Parts: sequence; structure tokens; C-alpha cells
Amino acid sequence: MTSLIPVAVSPLRQRLIDEMEIRRFGRETQRNYLRDVGRFATFLGRSPDTATAEEVRRFQVEQLDLGVPVPTMNSIVSALRFFFTQALDRPDLARKLVRTHHERKLPVVLSQDEVARLLDATTCLKHQAALSVAYGAGLRAAEVSALKVRDVDSERMLLRVERGKGGRYRNAMLPVGLLDLLREWWRVGRQEGVLHVDGWLFPGQHYLKPLSTRQLHRVVVEAALAAGIGKRVGPHTLRHCFATHLLEDGIDVRIIQALLGHARLDTTAFYTKVATRTLRNVASPFDRLGVTAMEGRSPGG
Repeated sequence: MTSLIPVAVSPLRQRLIDEMEIRRFGRETQRNYLRDVGRFATFLGRSPDTATAEEVRRFQVEQLDLGVPVPTMNSIVSALRFFFTQALDRPDLARKLVRTHHERKLPVVLSQDEVARLLDATTCLKHQAALSVAYGAGLRAAEVSALKVRDVDSERMLLRVERGKGGRYRNAMLPVGLLDLLREWWRVGRQEGVLHVDGWLFPGQHYLKPLSTRQLHRVVVEAALAAGIGKRVGPHTLRHCFATHLLEDGIDVRIIQALLGHARLDTTAFYTKVATRTLRNVASPFDRLGVTAMEGRSPGG
């Protein structure tokens, strides 16, 4: 039986939550920051506001010894830096945290035919519409999950992303075909009683809660399996495909940056490494030389 007594939140934890709320951090970011600060508190064995610079250093050494992956460790560093500077006003501790450089792996990118097969392999209209938004508008899984019905602006052909990464607002594109699909989902969802004017665009098992990012991941994996796609994919794969296919179609990388909501241009420019169609369309200066193989020439050796 679920307890009716509310769980007490420590003043320090509440202060961290308040600082994140003020900056309009997304729910997933807030969960991650609370988890990572909790990891540091477990290491200390006491409240993290009593930490010393030496303990911050030893914590990082221990994480390294435990084999924590570099991306995970960098995420922990971001959470602790925010905690030390904003919740504790201890920038001296934040300066002791070290981010580790690591080479980004090239993302898995599907062809347009593979994307079409994946979307067609979904088992219901809600799932097809949700994954179509991830690809057609280039949204992150958490952004798809957080969409409300009112965020669909058919007049301006936009999707309003109210809390993107870092709490930033932006407008995402709404293609005509995607709008038609969402209208069909609206019609069916209304008939089933799961869609409401002020509700979630993609409700979960209960209409008052949104489809979770974990559920979205499961839907993508199952659709890829049903479509015979052997590549390792997730919801973010569809965002990678959106960016790469736009780049291959000749769309300026700065426009793609705005559509993706990237703060840094070099983050978007990374997709040039996987835009194979763009590479194939580039003519090498060698082709302009007119060099041909000479008949009768010795093969060398």
C-alpha cells in the first residue's frame, strides 16, 4: 500500500531543485543532476555541502578507477559544477572539477528508405506519429515526450519546443505531411478519449502522463527489428538522420543548427562526417586534371 505521508525533501536538495527550476531545466536534466549529486553524497557519506577540495579530487579519482565512461564522468562534472556554483556558492570547489576530452563516435545514420521502413513498422498510430515527429522535426526524445497538443501551430507550420536542452525555447519545423499525420492521430486519439486540448500530444498508459523516453526507445528498437534493420538505433538516431539528410540535401549548416537547437555550430558541423551523399557529390580537383592511365607503361615495382 502506498504511504500517504509525503517524503521529506532536505533544504539542500530543495535549493538545488529551485535553482534548476529558475533556469527552466528539463525534467530529465533535473533527474540526472539530482542523481549525480547523490552519487557524490554517497561517496562522502555525509551532506555534500561539507565537501573539501581534496574530497572532490578523490571522488574523481575513484570514478576513474571504477571505470566510469568519459561521457558519464563529464555529465557528473556538469552536475557538480552547477551544484557547487549555484546551490552552494562555492566556485572554488567547481574549479577543482576536471572535464575529460573524448572523441565523439560517429552516430548511426539510416538511409531515407530505412527511416520509411522503420516508421511503417510501428504497431500503432500514436507510435508512428511520435517517431515521425522525432525524424520530421529533428526533436530529442525528451522533447517529443514533453509536447502538448497546443504546441502544434498549424498556422505558422511550427512545433513549439518549450523546454529543450538547457531549458531553451525554440520553434521546430512542421512539414505538411507530418501535420497531416498528427491531424489523423488527433482524430483517432479524440475518439479513443486519450487526447485533450490541454493535454499531452503523446500520452502514456494514462492520458495524464506523457509517453516516457524509455517507452520511446523501446518503440524504436522494436520497429527497427520488425523492419529488418540490423543497426543499433534509438530515438536519437532519428534526430541524427534528420540533420544528416538535410545536410545532404544542401541545407546550410547554420539553418540546421537553429532547427536542432544547438548552442554551438561545431556540434552541428559534426554531421558533415556522416553525410556520405554530400561527399559523393563533391568533385575532387584530381578530376579536373584529365590524367588517364598510359598504355604500355611499366607497372613498376
